[in-house]
Amino acid sequence: MLEKIISGGQTGADQGALDGAIACGLPHGGSIPAGRKTEAGRLPLSYEMRELDSDHYPDRTERNVIDGDGTLILSHGPLTGGSALTEKIAARLHKSCLHIDFNDAELAQAAREVSDWIERSGIRILNVAGPRASSDPGIYDLTRQLIYLLLDNTKRKAR
Repeated sequence: MLEKIISGGQTGADQGALDGAIACGLPHGGSIPAGRKTEAGRLPLSYEMRELDSDHYPDRTERNVIDGDGTLILSHGPLTGGSALTEKIAARLHKSCLHIDFNDAELAQAAREVSDWIERSGIRILNVAGPRASSDPGIYDLTRQLIYLLLDNTKRKAR
């Protein structure tokens, strides 16, 4: 059963995952670049993030892959940029990784697939990644909704 959701705190998928966890009362966190840097400026202190000494996004990405038991990457279409890097880092570190493309899966189906993967893989700390809001304006809402459905499904399975 999930104990914590982490991400890099960037706008879009990262913040959608954190806000989904917060809404469901699940602990959240993750590593963020120095200065709590996001494309929209400084991430508010209300997010319980560990600020790194480095302001380089790839350093944050690697730290979160390391700290998670598995990484979920969400997108609309093929992975690019930091999302593609996240998948490469997970493969290099032999960490479990699942990519959900919302162009190919509706929300409820995606939540079931992610839930099954978490259960099969024994994931307790889930790292969530995906595009930033400027490159995919709808990813925040979908990620937040997916996390809510995922946590609701997990609670039902635990009963």
